[in-house]
Amino acid sequence: MKHLALAASLLASTLLPTTSFADPDPANWDTVLDEAKGQTVYWNAWGGSPTTNAFIEWAGDQIKDRYGVTLEHVKLTDTADAVTRVLSEKQAGQDDDGAIDMIWINGANFASMKDNGLLFGPFAEDLPNWQFVDAEGKTVRSDFTVPVEGYEAPWAMAQVVFMYDTADIAEPLPSAAAILEWAKAHPGRFTYPQPPDFLGTTFLKQMLVELLEDPSVLAEPVSDENYVEVTTPLWDYLEELTPALWREGRAYPPNGTRQIQLINDGELDMAVSFSPSAASTAIANFELPDTVRTFVLDKGTIGNASFVAIPYNSGSKAGAMVLADFLMSPEAQAHAQDPNVLGYGTVLNMAALSDDDRARFDALDLGIATLTPAQLGRVQDEPHPSWMTRIAEDWQSRYGVQ
Repeated sequence: MKHLALAASLLASTLLPTTSFADPDPANWDTVLDEAKGQTVYWNAWGGSPTTNAFIEWAGDQIKDRYGVTLEHVKLTDTADAVTRVLSEKQAGQDDDGAIDMIWINGANFASMKDNGLLFGPFAEDLPNWQFVDAEGKTVRSDFTVPVEGYEAPWAMAQVVFMYDTADIAEPLPSAAAILEWAKAHPGRFTYPQPPDFLGTTFLKQMLVELLEDPSVLAEPVSDENYVEVTTPLWDYLEELTPALWREGRAYPPNGTRQIQLINDGELDMAVSFSPSAASTAIANFELPDTVRTFVLDKGTIGNASFVAIPYNSGSKAGAMVLADFLMSPEAQAHAQDPNVLGYGTVLNMAALSDDDRARFDALDLGIATLTPAQLGRVQDEPHPSWMTRIAEDWQSRYGVQ
């Protein structure tokens, strides 16, 4: 009986909450590096792309060799699954050494974790490589209008560009007004995917941001009081543009892929994209003529960042910060921007880099149709998601086709 009592006592002790150690301080980087050695970071990230998976494997090799941190890629099909896992652990009282150490996250998933107290931080702006991030020129301090406040670190950028065939359009079109003027002069040679396709709604967002004198109103949720006034410039613009579109606006391509096919077939001269390297990739794959190039608008175009965040109950916070910092390094950013690796846009400010680090980017062959980071210019903020939900519904009633 004594042995049974002792066993029960030992079992009970293993069920007690583990000791909660102080979280590492990102401002004390030497201590973070010491604590990170030997840690394993379970990075929950989308696993649907062989090129992305290969990049993550490369990053793991780098931090293992340099910092003694092991990276395990937990391949996700839906980021919400990771959010649910962390929430479940919190509800179960598992506040230490959770199953997830870092998440590739954006938008609503980040907002949910932030609102529910599921994130470690703030940490991002204390990481050593933050000094190179273009915090003023790129949307890295907000995530679909939600203030980041240091609770996630940026590692890749996407940005609206316009693809155009230089055989038919001599110069880039610098504004919504210039696009309208050109479309009227060349009817049927431009269109955009039919909302609610992502690229279609992105075009509507881009034109609205461009047309408003003060687009900051779009950072707040839409309301009945201001919706008509704010969106009237967009509807006035579309009233003029739609008759000049491909098939006079009586049909729309279903997605971005179809847009590219229409250019290749000689039916369109211009298309919208959210990937600065899309045209170069399509040219390399013989899906577009080699006369296609890209441009952005003079006032800038909408962009958003991909971020990584650290759950509040990660047992490897130091290792996760080492990984997040490495992903923002000039070396990793240049590697990710290589079209042969990922072709992702960089979050860095070229002017902040040393000559040697800037040379990493200058040496890249981005493809004949891809703009350099400097040429991409200013990045405009994404509107609050509620605007696009309502605008897409309104567009459908005004212009939607079956």
